[in-house]
Amino acid sequence: MIREYPLERTRDIGIIAHIDAGKTTVTERVLFYTGVSHKIGEVHEGDTVMDWMEQERERGITITAAATNVFWIPTYAARTGTDFDNADTREKDKEHEYRINIIDTPGHIDFTVEVQRSLRVLDGAVVVFDGVAGVEPQSETVWRQADKFKVPRMCFVNKLDRMGASFERSLNSIYERLTPNAVSVVIPIGHEQEHTGVIDLMRMKKVKFLGEHGEKIELSEIPEELKSYAEDWRHKMVEKISETDDALTNKYLEGKEMTIEELRAALRRATLASKLVPVFCGSALKNKGVQLMLDGVVDYLPSPLDMPPVKGINPKNGAEEIREAKDDAPFAALAFKLQTDPYVGQLTYFRVYSGTLKAGSYVLNSVNGDQERVGRILRMHANTREELKEISAGNIGAIVGLKNTHTGDTLCDPEHPVVLEKIIFPEPVVSLKIEPKTKADQEKMGLALRRLGEEDPTFRIKGDTETGDTIISGMGELHLEIIVDRMKREFSVDANVGRPQVAYKERDLNFLTRSRAV
Repeated sequence: MIREYPLERTRDIGIIAHIDAGKTTVTERVLFYTGVSHKIGEVHEGDTVMDWMEQERERGITITAAATNVFWIPTYAARTGTDFDNADTREKDKEHEYRINIIDTPGHIDFTVEVQRSLRVLDGAVVVFDGVAGVEPQSETVWRQADKFKVPRMCFVNKLDRMGASFERSLNSIYERLTPNAVSVVIPIGHEQEHTGVIDLMRMKKVKFLGEHGEKIELSEIPEELKSYAEDWRHKMVEKISETDDALTNKYLEGKEMTIEELRAALRRATLASKLVPVFCGSALKNKGVQLMLDGVVDYLPSPLDMPPVKGINPKNGAEEIREAKDDAPFAALAFKLQTDPYVGQLTYFRVYSGTLKAGSYVLNSVNGDQERVGRILRMHANTREELKEISAGNIGAIVGLKNTHTGDTLCDPEHPVVLEKIIFPEPVVSLKIEPKTKADQEKMGLALRRLGEEDPTFRIKGDTETGDTIISGMGELHLEIIVDRMKREFSVDANVGRPQVAYKERDLNFLTRSRAV
């Protein structure tokens, strides 16, 4: 099978942020502008594509990570130096089209498992910030998780149409609390009701988003009253990019002008090395700035070829094994999520690091030594499915029919076994007692808890030997509340629950007192 999109034109990214920063709204615009959706879904109206669970639509929050893939032709073609003002002209340049695999993650700390396992298998991330609040507590958490997995990232300062929004204040909070290496490549024109568009500092053009949903991009010269403002910001951008490249540093010191291609290439290299973090901005709800953010994903975030080859251990002799992102290499993939689908049964989400997997073939689960048959391979679009005959390196898919594979297991070619690094999850912090309301619910409750426990590694079930009670534990009260609600809706199990109990750890206060005294 000939690969439709070469690896260098493939991106595997996650959208991460604090709760209510606008991740799902950004993703819904991405789906619309790339032609995947023909209607924009809104979180407040409960009709989004990515938040498909009933609980997500009722509460207006993301609970489970949802995967999709889109296709994007950048608004600027680096090879030809051509600006594409709208979708019609971009359609004529298919050689610049990219496949972007996206995972939209939850923002609430209770569902941090979804962020963690997604970042483990992704190559890049877009961190979304509220333009009023800037960096928030969960912003710091997801940033640290991205640091842990060495994921290159870029920022999108969202909601600049809101009362009290400030791009500069949000950017300063990124400098102070996350990284001093953020570099703005786009700045807003106005705030709140006056937010009318953005200025692209690379092209030094004013960008407006016209049409009913901002789908038409209009490029024009920067107005006189904004020129000095834009030049100041561009000077800061050029200075930061130049610091990461010796050739550009010399040009900068000699006062020579740098081309857009030179700046883009240097910023890409610096982003991949985590030396710089590009910053974009706009308002997803008001349809401003999302297309330039998509350009940034293509321009600055890594393809699978830009990432180091994945390393693992040969289970037979303990030697280190390397798997390169090549279609003809031995197959190796990581199962990162299980999900129960009411129509096809259990889905095992996986990221292919090397090789090609065909439907109907056998794979080795190198963690437990079992061989499993791959029934069907699916490409997921939130909760809808597209069947594939095969899937190759750099892609994310789901398998139907695996019997004994769990989150974090490695799937590989039986002839070339390898065990990839597992995903380590945090321990639960809140517990509560649960019991079935009726005798008929007794057996069903055990099955439901087992299924939910297989899906979520931060959800634990244990029995209290003294009282005979069933105790469930999770990452917070909301986490357990959603679990109980899912039992009722998906498994028709009614249950009574007790009061939550928080897990405390003892500390030697005398030691702390002695430390202060010293």
